[in-house]
Amino acid sequence: MQTLQLERLLSAEGVGVELLQTNAPYRPAWVARIRGLRAVFRLLPYLWRVWRLAGRVDVIHLMANSGWSWQLFAAPVLWLASLRGTPVLVNYRGGEARDYLAASARWVKPSLARAARLVVPSGFLQQVFREFGLGSEVVPNIIDLEHFRPAREPAVRDGFTLVVTRNLEPIYGIETALRAIDIARREVPDIRLKVAGSGPQREALQALIAALDLGAHVQLLGRLERDAVLALYQGADAMLNPTRVDNMPNSVLEALACGLPVISTNVGGVPFIVEHGRTALLVEPDDPQAMADAIVTLYRDHALGAQLRESGMREVARYSWREVGPLWLNLYQRCGEAA
Repeated sequence: MQTLQLERLLSAEGVGVELLQTNAPYRPAWVARIRGLRAVFRLLPYLWRVWRLAGRVDVIHLMANSGWSWQLFAAPVLWLASLRGTPVLVNYRGGEARDYLAASARWVKPSLARAARLVVPSGFLQQVFREFGLGSEVVPNIIDLEHFRPAREPAVRDGFTLVVTRNLEPIYGIETALRAIDIARREVPDIRLKVAGSGPQREALQALIAALDLGAHVQLLGRLERDAVLALYQGADAMLNPTRVDNMPNSVLEALACGLPVISTNVGGVPFIVEHGRTALLVEPDDPQAMADAIVTLYRDHALGAQLRESGMREVARYSWREVGPLWLNLYQRCGEAA
């Protein structure tokens, strides 16, 4: 979403942008059914497209992550672009960077040495890279404040509604949110949780919902498009972010922009973008009791909810294109001049 949004906003500024996907469709389509072979059919055309791209652009903005994603798709860009004399701005975004660098810094550093700039979206990742002797610059994520905004009219709510907008994967701790709902419903009988996201944990989470008898309180909505996510935020009372690992979650910023109080785990880059008691309520990860206590507090304390909404909306203004756009444009210019 950040990549597509950046492409759209830069194009509106008159910057020529060419988007190169790492997950382009397989050709021929039947290759997708054959493991091993499909990796070759994806990687080799990707490398050829990177080589051609590096020969016709002024700067490459590389969205990078940890693990195999780095080795297969990010590192080759740096080496190929270096051969063609094209500067690469590495925009590293993985919330698991510390663990990955601890295990693989010797493989990552030689490639990063070829980058014109290393840019991260949060002070958290800047701190992580500093631990490994790597300097970086911070340019935060962009939130479309024209799209993500409070509802013009108060929504008709069916009980006290909380939302989660994360993929259904173990690192996002959705089961903690479910157990918190189970605890909190004793004090908030009309509590509702709507979970927007898809992923490998869906069946396990459905089983936990059944085991806790939460069928009347929890909905798994699957993956939602952008407009549906906006409607979800605008129709809710608060947002839960129960993650175990995080960098700079867009979902938290989007919720704040919609005037939604946020209850999040105090992990990774989260405390770099919100402050406990002022712009969000923070709890420790894997602690459903603490999350349930925060839910009940927010349910009872309307003044606290109003304060979190107001402070959160002021804070998120820092992530508008008006604030962030000039930072990217300046970096591109510096990279081009240094080439």
